[in-house]
Amino acid sequence: MKTMTCRQLGGACDLEHRGETADAVIKANDRHLREAEKAGDASHQPARDAMKVRWRHPKKSLGWYRDVKKTFAELPEN
Repeated sequence: MKTMTCRQLGGACDLEHRGETADAVIKANDRHLREAEKAGDASHQPARDAMKVRWRHPKKSLGWYRDVKKTFAELPEN
């Protein structure tokens, strides 16, 4: 299991997301961003907007995705 923060994934806070894969951590952060948006947390809005673009235009977002997967792979197990 590895840990990445919202900030490491482009967000605005240091909430930790744990997962066995980079995809699991990305999905956890996506849920966090949706919840922050619903709660009216404006600090997370730029990351939420970027997330929406990534899901709509996955080919354009491959660089971000590869970077996250690389960072995740380099993290120690915890």
